[in-house]
Amino acid sequence: MIIDCHAHVSAPAKLWAYKATLLAHRGSHGRGKVIISDDELVEALHTPHMGKFGHLPYLKENGTDRQCISPRPFQMMHSESPAKIVDWLHEEVNNVIYRQTQMYPDVFIGVAGLPQVAGRPIENVLPELNRCVTELGFKGCLLNPDPYENSGTEAPGLGDKYWYPLYEKLCELDVPAHIHSSGSRSERTPYSLHFINEETIAVQSLLKSSVFDDFPGLKIICSHGGGAIPYQMGRFDSGSMRGKGERFRAKIKKLYYDTVLYSEAALELLIKELGPERLIFGAECPGVGSAHNPDTGRPFDDIKPYIDGFDWVSDEDRQTIYSGNAIKVFNLDM
Repeated sequence: MIIDCHAHVSAPAKLWAYKATLLAHRGSHGRGKVIISDDELVEALHTPHMGKFGHLPYLKENGTDRQCISPRPFQMMHSESPAKIVDWLHEEVNNVIYRQTQMYPDVFIGVAGLPQVAGRPIENVLPELNRCVTELGFKGCLLNPDPYENSGTEAPGLGDKYWYPLYEKLCELDVPAHIHSSGSRSERTPYSLHFINEETIAVQSLLKSSVFDDFPGLKIICSHGGGAIPYQMGRFDSGSMRGKGERFRAKIKKLYYDTVLYSEAALELLIKELGPERLIFGAECPGVGSAHNPDTGRPFDDIKPYIDGFDWVSDEDRQTIYSGNAIKVFNLDM
């Protein structure tokens, strides 16, 4: 069983046209609605948007059995105003995800987008989180550590008590939050680099705080292999030895990390540094990694062959990465 914990919705252009309309009138014309037929949803899942194949054909090509789908993060406009247009867009995107989970219940698992608005109390996202989990059956949510979208204003670190109402709700619902930033307003730092920076900052902020003491049942997944964390492990670990607190190498085991990395060497480092027990398979397919890799003859996001080829990973550990941890963290009924 291969479960991809990190993927984003493939939707008809009508959904993103709705976003453009909201940005154009800033809510002055009312909420409006997205009218998409089932046939259009099916077509969107079979039409190539990123890479050679459509969404569902890519899963078959790469051997993925189940997939968690969430909003495409760079589309979620958390730094826009007024707040109501952010709320409306998230509800519509989550509704599209829900419909696809109902159309393909043996393939897709819903992961909610949270209508985080820069500067607004985090409590405001809780009704939508609750709706998605209790009414729509979603199994987790995305968490953007920078709703200001790299615009120059810094959000509170994830160790700050600003986030505590969300952590409390996540524990109450027993669902994980998957750390993933959204857009970047900086030309100097494009959004792909912003993702990596924010993931690194998020891990550091969480592990320097008392979050996991205050919420021992909290489940957090960090995207893209933890950003720079595995690569800079020695630096972070050395720094932790200067104080009296817990060693950094031990503290990282409080979080989970996905495997959305597109080279054999990076995946090898990730598994050796963080261990199979904290890794959840993710390929983000289709996505930025769906381009053709001339070195392998396959898409960059076809990463299972790399993991299969590590003869130092046991079959048991391999299955822990591929599905075991996802089943446990997302409370999947398999």
